[in-house]
Amino acid sequence: MRPHLPLNALRAFEASARHLSFTRAAQELNVTQAAVSQQVRALEERLGTPLFRRLPRGLGVTDEGRALLPVLSDAFGRIEAVLKQFDGGHFHEVLTVGVVGTFAVGWLMPRLKAFRETHPFVELRLLTHNNLVDPASEGLDFAIRFGSGIWPATHNAPLLDAPLAVLCPPDTARRLARPSDLASEVLLRSYRADDWIEWFEAAGIEPWTMNGPVFDSSRLMVEAAVQGAGVALAPSRMFVRELQAGLLVRPFDIEVKTGSYWLTWLRSRRLSPGMRLFRDWIIAQAADAS
Repeated sequence: MRPHLPLNALRAFEASARHLSFTRAAQELNVTQAAVSQQVRALEERLGTPLFRRLPRGLGVTDEGRALLPVLSDAFGRIEAVLKQFDGGHFHEVLTVGVVGTFAVGWLMPRLKAFRETHPFVELRLLTHNNLVDPASEGLDFAIRFGSGIWPATHNAPLLDAPLAVLCPPDTARRLARPSDLASEVLLRSYRADDWIEWFEAAGIEPWTMNGPVFDSSRLMVEAAVQGAGVALAPSRMFVRELQAGLLVRPFDIEVKTGSYWLTWLRSRRLSPGMRLFRDWIIAQAADAS
């Protein structure tokens, strides 16, 4: 078994190979040029192979040195990145969370201040998606999704039920005495083709052919309704502010459940301390809101 290699010698080699100079490596490491040269020579003796060609002006890296350099650069870079996360005796962790846009704006964002105050050493990076998400390829620690919760590659923790309700501006609602009156309105549609069909069934009326615009986000759909483009079918609890402000009303009490919001993370992913904090926090917040 090869004896352990001294860390200072490995650092001296890595810096010298990047700069192609013992002098500039010494300046970076805040040691003498002689110390760097001695450490590199000791490393070469331990490995039994030269890592540099000493040239009249500077250094040349041997094939063996070129094989070693990227491995060391990556390792030292990772160490430095982790060490930078310590501040004031605390470990700072960055979590990347992919969130359905409707949930992000309608529920999560109003609570971010509370999370920051409770967990100041966990930094959240939020990316929105429209329910088409691949946590592995996108490098996500968590993804918040809408649906049935049946995603085999991930752990799936339920957060909130989100039944769909008819939402429209007050002027439109005055024309809607009964569900069948919707036949005279433009019905804004989700990419989930059966949403309106299921609502019609819950309302006890026969469906009809719809030709309203299709949206890939409930947030966009409801914004279109606010601006008078038609009637939306969306999770009303994600639009509390618009309802309280009078921009929208619910003309009918009829709701239909087509899915829920879920916190998901890869089964292959081991939870870090920051991930555990965020998971426990958001599940508790959702329980309080239910």
